Amino acid sequence: MKIILTGATGYVGEGVLLACLENENVEKVLSLSRRSTGRKDVKLEEYIVPDFMQLQLGDEKLQGYDAVFYCAGSSSVGMSQEQYKINCHDVPLHLAQVVKPKENMTIIFMSGAGTDLPLAWAKVKRSTEQALSKMGFKQTFGYRAGLMKPLEGQINRPNMIKATNSTYKIARFFCMGNTMENVAKSMIAATKFGYKKQKIQIRDIDILAEKL
Repeated sequence: MKIILTGATGYVGEGVLLACLENENVEKVLSLSRRSTGRKDVKLEEYIVPDFMQLQLGDEKLQGYDAVFYCAGSSSVGMSQEQYKINCHDVPLHLAQVVKPKENMTIIFMSGAGTDLPLAWAKVKRSTEQALSKMGFKQTFGYRAGLMKPLEGQINRPNMIKATNSTYKIARFFCMGNTMENVAKSMIAATKFGYKKQKIQIRDIDILAEKL
């Protein structure tokens, strides 16, 4: 399959990128990002776009893919509600409008654990999931991932991840985390085989990953 991936220069996106490049089901990954990943691979193509909102309908570089893995995101900490909405709602919806043909594509939006909580940031993520589900894609999934154990070779590891990595085994025991490899494999499996739910929880990630 051919995949458009956002966020490849961040923690989640980089992990998904590395796993996809190693997976035999993936033929090509187009990294859509504001800056280069700095990586070279025969499967990897980069499309550097400083402002995603400037992407135009009919952009030939965004046509003919099987899936969009939207892993770009922002923390709501220290950000105005207006800017957070732009980053986590307006931008992904704009990209979803530009890619085509939607009826042949799966879109996966990394919303994160806690998206059902009665919090302002969660409301934005829920709104994005709901809007994406109405845009005519073959399949739409909202990913409610929790703590993710990084892949070996990942460069982008936020301080929070470094601090919590030692607690991964505990999180795993309480079904609060996944490996980054399983996150990526589950995205590939959901695209390839479909799934019974649109809201993908931590346990669903492992179930899907087992299909590959």
